[in-house]
Amino acid sequence: MEQNSTKEATFLLVDDDDISIMAMKRALKKLKIVNRVRVAKDGQDALEILNDAAEAAEGRLPPFIVTLDLNMPRMNGLEFLEAIRADPRLHRLVVFVFTTSDMPDDIQSAYSRNVAGYLVKDNPRETFARALDMLESYSRIVELPA
Repeated sequence: MEQNSTKEATFLLVDDDDISIMAMKRALKKLKIVNRVRVAKDGQDALEILNDAAEAAEGRLPPFIVTLDLNMPRMNGLEFLEAIRADPRLHRLVVFVFTTSDMPDDIQSAYSRNVAGYLVKDNPRETFARALDMLESYSRIVELPA
């Protein structure tokens, strides 16, 4: 059986803001992060991507690291977290909230749904670069669940 350490994690960027997505992709390129990147415009799109990946891998989700905005149409970030934590194939997914909200209720709600971290987009360009640098290191040194 192949270990996760031999597979690089795919970054799944879940955000409906095209400018944020472009900034994150630019930061990834500038940091020379070569992990595969997928983009979802809302929680529903993200669930479809993850379910398709799990089905293609015969029910075992390949390693993903998710950056998740909270404020999105159709299915927001907290609803997405509820859905993945209730799904046996997705419940161990590593998720970092990356949002403009610094509201204590949002932070508490996200952590109560077992996020790995909560990052506020206060200065987007600088925050993206620091956060993605941290996530790239994280993806290389942490064993992700199978």
